[in-house]
Amino acid sequence: MIEVKTVDKPDERRDFRLGHLELLNMTGLEFAIATFEPGWRWSESIGPLAGTPSCQVHHNGYCLQGRLRVRMDDGAEAEVGEGDVFVISPGHDAWVIGDETFIAYDFSGGMTAYGKG
Repeated sequence: MIEVKTVDKPDERRDFRLGHLELLNMTGLEFAIATFEPGWRWSESIGPLAGTPSCQVHHNGYCLQGRLRVRMDDGAEAEVGEGDVFVISPGHDAWVIGDETFIAYDFSGGMTAYGKG
């Protein structure tokens, strides 16, 4: 089997407050392009849709642009920036730092319900 798709033609786009998610659904891979505008914060933009106090999705990703601050439920914090590869466990909040749009590729496969009401 071989399957090829382009990020220029996602299968689905989900818009939410100050951002959107573009999904490419492939055999064995759910690939997402996350775009978060300045002012985006998970607890304000996605939290009300998810109905949970923190993000419960596991993320494996690569940051193309911008900066994101992540705070785990246990208080641990880290910053993700351009060129960084990241793994973020469930149980976190995150927000865009500065005035540049944050764009990342997410390979986690856990984005089935992300950004849906």
